[in-house]
Amino acid sequence: MGGIFGAVSKTDCAMDVFFGTDYHSHLGTRRGGMAVYTGKGFERSIHNIENSPFRTKFERDILEMSGNMGIGCISDNEPQPLIVRSHLGSYAITTVGRINNEEELLKKAFENGMSHFLEMSGERINATELVASLINQKDSLEEGIRYAQDLIDGSMTLLLLTKDGLYAARDKMGRTPVIIGQKEDAFCASFESFAFLNLGYRPERELGAGEVVFLTPDGVTVKIPPRKKKKVCAFLWTYYGYPTSCYEGIDVEQMRYRCGEILAKNDIEVDIDSVAGVPDSGVAHAIGYANQSRVPFSRPFIKYTPTWPRSFMPPKQSMRNQIAHMKLIPVDSLIRDKKLLFIDDSIVRGTQMRETVEFLYESGAKEVHIRSACPPIMYGCKYLNFSRSTSEMDLITRRTIAELEGTEDVPEETVQKYSDFRCPEYHKMIEKICEKLNFTSLRYQSLEGMLDSIGIDPEDVCTYCWNGKE
Repeated sequence: MGGIFGAVSKTDCAMDVFFGTDYHSHLGTRRGGMAVYTGKGFERSIHNIENSPFRTKFERDILEMSGNMGIGCISDNEPQPLIVRSHLGSYAITTVGRINNEEELLKKAFENGMSHFLEMSGERINATELVASLINQKDSLEEGIRYAQDLIDGSMTLLLLTKDGLYAARDKMGRTPVIIGQKEDAFCASFESFAFLNLGYRPERELGAGEVVFLTPDGVTVKIPPRKKKKVCAFLWTYYGYPTSCYEGIDVEQMRYRCGEILAKNDIEVDIDSVAGVPDSGVAHAIGYANQSRVPFSRPFIKYTPTWPRSFMPPKQSMRNQIAHMKLIPVDSLIRDKKLLFIDDSIVRGTQMRETVEFLYESGAKEVHIRSACPPIMYGCKYLNFSRSTSEMDLITRRTIAELEGTEDVPEETVQKYSDFRCPEYHKMIEKICEKLNFTSLRYQSLEGMLDSIGIDPEDVCTYCWNGKE
């Protein structure tokens, strides 16, 4: 994943870019970067933030950077922003998204005169450089942005900074957001709606799907109007969006309360002592569940925030498992001899949840009931990098279906039966997962319940991870 922030102002806005970017640190843990335009040219700084947060790594850089326009990013992938010189002029660019047809686009770039790519990471090119190469094939930046978005299979939201102003472009299906903020003599563009509030900006509007705008200190100009169709990623609300964020007019925290309430209304009655959420994103879902069920909310695990403030994990699975264990500290009196119900935002592979439940039993828990705030994940995300699966067999659901069917080569129509809670196959899968992970009981939110808790037109929400529908 990743987050982006940009600002344009009649005065120095480098500090706004610094703090605005820092407020996206929950979206990635690998790279951070900033680029500002000084009037003489671009200045850029990129750091590895795997072992130290963005703010710490950039606190010296920001003392030396100044400019009235700038962009910044938090990235789980390639180093960025990039500085590019082309026939369209010099610019800085940063992206959030995923490119599935990279090899096809590389071939097209070489056929159109591109001789080489410089920003290599291992054997892979930098996706942001590939996007820039597509943009440069057209006669204007706005044409190039639309051209790149149309060619990319996946998703692509970007900020592009020139000497004259800032282009902000939302993914063609609106899977990830861009919000415009305004204060006196300045505008900003941000992935997260809350990232500019403490900087004095007020929310102006959210870009539509595929919309491209150009920001200067004097105003915002629409370069390409929004498309009618959109597919916003549901995990913005259920998982990776920060609690204070707002997307499509729907507050994340409120959505999670509603999701927990709906989950409780539809749940079977269980004899439990308390309801808890797996930190961080499961907490609000659990509060909603507790309020509806009138079972006390508690925090049997407390996250050690001084050194584990961010919710995302490193890419390596073994390291993620270790960190998941290390950052949660148990409270003995809230666990020992208790019947607990835990809510997590989702269950992807099941590894961390299984280890957490085992630790709860070792700590004296009598029963551990698990609830998921979203339906069973049946398909690896191909539009963003949410599930980080190299294969759909990484998913606990697909491994369980393979065991029940006796083969990994399961027909699509059979997979659909396992994803439908009205079918007996679905309930067999849930029972098997519950048994495999050693839960006392297991229930998932329904797709309808999750969509109701979001509250926008279901046609505008991407549900591919659960039902495989484009």
